[in-house]
Amino acid sequence: MSAEYRIEGLARESGATVRTIRGYLDRGLLPRPERRGRANVYGEAHLARLREIADLLDRGYSLAAVKELRKAWDTGRGLGGVLGLAAEVDGPWTDEEAVRISRAELDERFGGERDDRAVAEALELGVLERIPGRDDLFLVPSPQELSVAAELYAAGVPLPAMSGHLRELRGQIEQIATRFVEFTTEHVFASYAGHRPPTEGEAAEAAALVRRLRPLAQRSVDAELARAMRLFATRHLRRRLAGEVTPPEPVETSTVALPRSTIRAVEALVGAADAAAFITAATEREVQARTLDALAPTTRQSGDIAQKG
Repeated sequence: MSAEYRIEGLARESGATVRTIRGYLDRGLLPRPERRGRANVYGEAHLARLREIADLLDRGYSLAAVKELRKAWDTGRGLGGVLGLAAEVDGPWTDEEAVRISRAELDERFGGERDDRAVAEALELGVLERIPGRDDLFLVPSPQELSVAAELYAAGVPLPAMSGHLRELRGQIEQIATRFVEFTTEHVFASYAGHRPPTEGEAAEAAALVRRLRPLAQRSVDAELARAMRLFATRHLRRRLAGEVTPPEPVETSTVALPRSTIRAVEALVGAADAAAFITAATEREVQARTLDALAPTTRQSGDIAQKG
């Protein structure tokens, strides 16, 4: 015999509140309960639907989109393809597996001395993650990234310089990722990006495309980085080895008035000694980002040009 619930019991089993369940009923997201005398009775189908809604909301779907998907459920198309597509998009974009590292091991890899400031910065950047209840143990989401940092430290790069470099690098990589997503959305996924939920077949096809495209982003970046390093690093090293070191050109400076509150906020973040360098780097990164935005037309602009043509 299948389980039956009153609304309070359904809320307890599903993790939703009574108010949320009633709101879903009003929106048409849940089938009406069976009326028995003065009581409303809910069944396993209501519980399953609530769990499916919670799963879709966790994956970033809006209630309006979930309501559209309800039509797919009720016409027998199911959610297999849609959830499969969501799982592919939410899935890992790397083959790396997170590992744990003790504080003692971490200190040993970086000079053998305790550096609380460096650990705090690594936590802020996500290079390390705390493990609840353990102050002496950390999770390392990307062992490869930590290994690179250890190698650079051993080569003489100070930890504060690495943190600043990583912040700058992330801003540039995020620009590249945004461009890749816009590019593939325009040319690959445009047919799936309508206002209606995808059919089972469309969702399954889009999920397969995500699987195929996932490694392409990294491979294209690897190839272009190798090309750029071969071009610039080789040229630079040859000049250095030949003793053809060109003295740096003097940098023209000018004074810019900033609110004292802004200066205090920056000093609290990076320290008074690094405040000027931080503001300069942040400004340069913003200029680079806006330059990229100006050079790369958006999807809307491309569509407008096509329509005009």
